[in-house]
Amino acid sequence: MTVAAILREKGPAVIAVGPDTQVLEVAGIISRRRIGAVVVVDGAGHLVGIVSERDVVRGMTQFGAALLEMAVSELMTRDVRTVTPQTSVDEATEIMDEGYFRHLPVRGADGRLCGIVSIRDLVRYRIHAQQSDVEALQAYVIGRGYALGRV
Repeated sequence: MTVAAILREKGPAVIAVGPDTQVLEVAGIISRRRIGAVVVVDGAGHLVGIVSERDVVRGMTQFGAALLEMAVSELMTRDVRTVTPQTSVDEATEIMDEGYFRHLPVRGADGRLCGIVSIRDLVRYRIHAQQSDVEALQAYVIGRGYALGRV
């Protein structure tokens, strides 16, 4: 099970903003799109940061209402952990757990963004995989399909 399998299901869409985007606009995007984070890219499309709901809440306690007019570059996490499509779901889950974050941008072989996965995506994929395993085991135990030559 790899991140590529998740991206095949959910697609490669990544919501991105520029570093000069105001935090108020980012908060609106997060709210309207019902997402937990947006990536921040420079003019060439290179990943320079990520901003999550938590960052906005933390910023409100630190800067108050002034935060809303600040550039997202003043709030974003700059040292962004990323994974590749070949990263296993287990490894991606472990990275998120260790770092206490819920979103991982995915970079292709060329280093460019090719998607983003959330902890919700990973959990959903693992549950689906476990359900499939349980069904296969039940079919094996009951012997479904053997009489007809199917496995």
